[in-house]
Order: sequence, then C-alpha cells, then structure tokens
Amino acid sequence: MEFFVSPYIRYALKQANLPERVYIFDTTLRDGEQMPGVALTFEDKKKVAEQLAKLGVDVIEAGMPVVSEGEKKAIKDIAGMRLGPEICALARTSREDIDVALDCDVDRVHIFIATSELHMKYKLKMTPDEVLRKAVEAVEYTKSHGVKVEFSAEDATRSDLEFLKKVYSSVVDAGADVINIPDTVGATIPSAYAHIVEEIKKAVKPGVIISVHTHNDFGLATANALAAVEKGAQQVHVTVNGIGERAGNASLEEVVMSLFALYHVMTNIKTTYIYETSKLVERLTGVRLQPNKPIIGANAFKHESGIHAHAVLENPLTYEPLTPELIGRKRTSVVEEAIVIGKHTGGHSLKAKLEHM
Repeated sequence: MEFFVSPYIRYALKQANLPERVYIFDTTLRDGEQMPGVALTFEDKKKVAEQLAKLGVDVIEAGMPVVSEGEKKAIKDIAGMRLGPEICALARTSREDIDVALDCDVDRVHIFIATSELHMKYKLKMTPDEVLRKAVEAVEYTKSHGVKVEFSAEDATRSDLEFLKKVYSSVVDAGADVINIPDTVGATIPSAYAHIVEEIKKAVKPGVIISVHTHNDFGLATANALAAVEKGAQQVHVTVNGIGERAGNASLEEVVMSLFALYHVMTNIKTTYIYETSKLVERLTGVRLQPNKPIIGANAFKHESGIHAHAVLENPLTYEPLTPELIGRKRTSVVEEAIVIGKHTGGHSLKAKLEHM
C-alpha cells in the first residue's frame, strides 16, 4: 500500500464537482523567481524548465519578457527547446507587453489586469469600464495572433463579484481559452474562494478552462486551491517548494500529492520526480526548505517519539499517510533513515538502532 488516508473523505466529496483531470501550470520561473533574493541565471532557468518537463507539468510560465532583454531571451530560448509542456509568457494588457510576449514564440500568453476597486483606484487610475475595455481588447488582439490566451483578473478575490463575472464572461466571449482567478494577496478562505469559482463558472459559457492562482499569506494557498478544484477548477497554478512573492504560492508537491492521494484526481505529474525537482530548485534558488515542510521537508518522514517509532518499525503507514518512495525519496532502511534518536526516544528505537549497527 502506497498511502492510507481518511476513508471519510469520500463522504465529504459526494457533493463536489471534481474534474476528471487537473492541469498543472507551473510558475516557478515567473512568480517563484519574484521571491526576494532569488535571481536565476539563464542556465538555471533552462535546467529548471527541463526538470519541469521531466516531471510532467502541463504549462511552464517561463517569465515576463517585458521585464528585460535577458528575460525575453531566456523565455524565447526555453520556448525554442520544445520541451513538451506549453511555454507561457506573462503580459499586462498593453500592446507593448503583448508584442514582446508574442515575439518569444510561446504557446500561450497570460494576460492580466487588476479588477479590485483598490487596484483600479490607486494603481491603475482607471474606471471599471476602462479596465473592462482594456481586458477585452488585449484578449482579442492576442488571440488574433494564433496563440492560446489565458486571462487573469488580478486581485480577483477582493473584487466586486458582479464586475468580476462581467469581466470574465466578456474575455471568454473575446476568445480567452483559460480564465484564471487569482487570490493575489492570499486574502480569502477556502469556502469563499470556492464560492467565487462556482459563481464565475456559472457566468461564463462552457468549454473554457477555469484556473486558480493562490498565495500563502495566511497559510491557505493549498487549501484554497483544492477548494476551487472541488468546485470544478481544472487548472492550478503552483511553484516548486511553494516559493514566490511574500509568503509564497501553492506548492506543487502539496497540490499534486493531495490531488493524488486525497482526491484521486488525475494529473500528468510523474510523482517519483517530485523530490529531485524540489532539491534542484532548492539548490539553484538558494531558498532552503524548512525541515517540517509537507511532503518534501527533511523531517516529513522522520520520527523521534518512542510511541510513534515503535509503530513505524512495524508498519510506516501507522504514522505516515504515504510512502516516501511515491515522491522519489528512496528509503532503504526505516531504522536508519526514519527513526531519530532524541529526547523523546523510547526503548524500541534504541534497540532497533543498536541491532542495526
């Protein structure tokens, strides 16, 4: 048995509108690299992109090309590598941004503009009608160039819902293939986010992919993303190790393994490459993982308490919901690699350690 989770999940999900498959949109190279202190070289970005392709992500957001010539070159070169996943570039609704993105020969352009009153008033200095017009014009213009278009209403979870529905339905009518609903500052809760997703899904014509983008400012990025999937979201934005702006983004490893073990929802991810992907990103970014990070932290499959260790020696699933091998963490010896000697160690652990020597 590779995992053992609560049998009551199936009852809780009876009313869920789960998709058969969830697309994994990885933004490690864009939102992840916006984390303070992270600056990947071109070679680093290529290595990460190659690893993400090996892992099986559906979309790689390679960056925002208008930022610099170096960023544009990196995105264009990654697109030219033909790795398998769709390569995406981020752009604002301005023609300049979109043209630079199109010049990178990417498969998808991800367009965004803010829709919250706060952002429209203080950042954009625009009226709602102006924002709506810019959004529609940008989608139409980009779509006319024959690429896939994803649209995000930035700060969606703090926007007026009726205006949000109007914007999303309008950009879908204009040709958007994917509409992404960002919780830009991680300022909502799972049930509220689920409600927003459900309302927007009802407001747009069928066939468009509903996507979500969550931040971890209150530690709810993964929970919010999963709540959205329960209401039918078909794509989730993630970053490896959860790196990103401020408190970070939804972690690829948390979202994917939750979908796999808790929801039984399919993704294209080859889970046995998760751990090596995590370690590569940790090394290249210099962002060290906290030991208790779910799934991939150093302590995620370690036990000190004597009561726990005694049971784990008999069967690791007594105190582990899934096996480390599922994510590519090879464990040849439970005694040597899972049992830790410390203040709370019991006699069974000591005996096992001594016998193993």
